[in-house]
Amino acid sequence: MSKNPAQANQMWGGHYAQGPSEAFARINPSIEFDQRLYAQDLDGSLAHCIMLEAQNIISPAESTAIQNGLKQILEEIECGEFKFSTELEDIHMNIESRLKDLIGDVAGKLHTARSRNDQIATDFRLFVRAATVEINAQLQALQNALIDQAQAHADTIMPGFTHLQSAQPVTFGHHMLAYVEMFGRDRTRLADALQRADECPLGAAALAGTSYPIDRHATARHLGFAAPMRNSLDAVSDRDFVLEPLAAFAICAMHLSRLSEELVIWTSAPFGFVTLPESFTSGSSIMPQKRNPDAAELIRGKTGRICAQFQSLLMVMKSLPLAYNKDSQEDKEPFFEAYDQLRLCLLAMTGMIAELTPNKTRMHAAASQGYTTATDLADWLVQSLGLPFRDAHHITGRIVKIAEGKACELKDLSLAELQSVEPRITQDIFEVLTVEACVARRTSFGGTAPANVQTAATDARKRWL
Repeated sequence: MSKNPAQANQMWGGHYAQGPSEAFARINPSIEFDQRLYAQDLDGSLAHCIMLEAQNIISPAESTAIQNGLKQILEEIECGEFKFSTELEDIHMNIESRLKDLIGDVAGKLHTARSRNDQIATDFRLFVRAATVEINAQLQALQNALIDQAQAHADTIMPGFTHLQSAQPVTFGHHMLAYVEMFGRDRTRLADALQRADECPLGAAALAGTSYPIDRHATARHLGFAAPMRNSLDAVSDRDFVLEPLAAFAICAMHLSRLSEELVIWTSAPFGFVTLPESFTSGSSIMPQKRNPDAAELIRGKTGRICAQFQSLLMVMKSLPLAYNKDSQEDKEPFFEAYDQLRLCLLAMTGMIAELTPNKTRMHAAASQGYTTATDLADWLVQSLGLPFRDAHHITGRIVKIAEGKACELKDLSLAELQSVEPRITQDIFEVLTVEACVARRTSFGGTAPANVQTAATDARKRWL
């Protein structure tokens, strides 16, 4: 049932005689989540007020009263004294109502030449920009931890995998630098999104601009934007500035999940490649020996939530005609959720990477198993005997078959056994059949040779930190 006329929503003036139905009163308000935008809303209002005074749309006295009222509201919110009301729907009307309580009817002049449509677009754009900057800083901290590990373990040998099968030996430092590059690309995506979000919607009003002589360039400068948005319809209806960071968040979460998966595998007893700090693990209620990699597992799990938020908002926006629609109110919760979860995941991952301890002995032993030097044997046949690589590949396969039959590694075969397959093989072959030699030979740009890794880590520090 509808409320009686006396309870009609004050925003709609004389046009509405009754208040909202109970169901609409529950579905319509956004104050439960958009109160988080209070600082941005107050900043936008302050910039708008200063511009209105400069353009002689309001008087200096009115401007002073409004600015003082806004500052008091900020203090009230930050000290927990402000009372948010669902009946006032959103952050804008909650602040405007309180401003009227403080300074009287002059508060109503603040809404001259603007709408809640351009107001929320400005508020949220300010929040998203700040959040994106924060995620970038957290990614940088994670890169720093990864580079520290890379430099400390540039020559720590471990198996490299394809299909999760031992493939060729690499170094732990090289593996860490792979993630430095992934997270670096995440940062460039965020930087690109920030550049495109560097325009201010304020002053677009409801959808068509305004007849008042406002100065949109002034408000844009005041709020730290490069320029005002060029089209009033686009300014109030665009949510690309949310979707782009959300897409970057989703890709970043996927990268975190891949690293988490490796940490889970590496800490398992069959691998034992690394030990995580106790502060990021948990025990078992029944098995006293357990140290579970819960932080890594939770990051892996939260990836689904983060990625889903991008898809959620994409589906909200896919069918919206210009300009503003109430559906757009659904943009904030997906972003808040993804942002909150991602920054928590980044904090946990940075802590784990900074404090994990590689088990050099286990890594080296694993790298020495599974015939990981086979490719180097084939390369030696090509380089020393002039064989086509396909022929060398076939010969190496036959040699591996012999080693499998003897349950030994390639380096443990005798020269006679190697020559039984290819008579021209010499003693020099044994110089390339150790994992140390295999790793050291990978000197191509981007390769895993320890000297390469140290150079790449230094370069990464210059590029990213």
